[in-house]
Amino acid sequence: MRRSQGRDHLDQLEEFEDRGLIAAVLGLVKTGKEASVYCCSAGPALGGRGLVAAKIYRERQYRFKNDAVYQESRPREIGLRGSGLRAFNKRRKSDTGREVQSVTWIQHEYALLRRLFDAGADVPRPIASAGNAILMEYLGDEDEAAPQLNRIQLAPAEARPLFDRLMSNVELMLAENVVHGDLSPHNVLYWPGGLTIIDFPQAVDPRFNRHALDLLSRDVDNVCRYFAPCGVEADGARIANDLWRRFIFAAL
Repeated sequence: MRRSQGRDHLDQLEEFEDRGLIAAVLGLVKTGKEASVYCCSAGPALGGRGLVAAKIYRERQYRFKNDAVYQESRPREIGLRGSGLRAFNKRRKSDTGREVQSVTWIQHEYALLRRLFDAGADVPRPIASAGNAILMEYLGDEDEAAPQLNRIQLAPAEARPLFDRLMSNVELMLAENVVHGDLSPHNVLYWPGGLTIIDFPQAVDPRFNRHALDLLSRDVDNVCRYFAPCGVEADGARIANDLWRRFIFAAL
């Protein structure tokens, strides 16, 4: 495997290489306080053609700060029991607990991506997970990765259809018992013809998390505020409350 930067970081991808899922790491797409994303060439197990994206989470001490709102219901969401649950509840007091917390974020995002993709949501197709890394569909082409929506100036003619598509995704995710929890133009990728929602480790299950409505309202408001200068008039509070009402009635 060709490694041009962050050798220790990229060593986490060796399992994907051993499984024939990637052939080479081509470059860094995005780096942040929680994870970095690399563009890789597909390995023989994936047909040996095309590109895939590898998301590598940072060491636990550098990521997922102030996550109490999101972690509130996480044990129930992922089915932690016994020693794992005890370690999770003591995560701020022991290395084992903090390690359990780290693993749950990664497992949580991968499982959600699989479920949402199968349900028809506009999310990257998940391929595999290993250690601190998730391998998924690459969005873009060999010349450039799909940019974040906040870096795009939308044409008026495409703004409303894309807004409606995002709201449809929010509703679909809610029907799948998922609230993104950090949805904004920073976590939506734009590529001609559509949008793709990314970054789900902090997503919550609205059946178990008492902050779910607040998180949903913030998600919708973030989207509405981005599209407002594009000529899209929308009442974020009304939309969020309507989505929540339909979710509650459907659950009865």
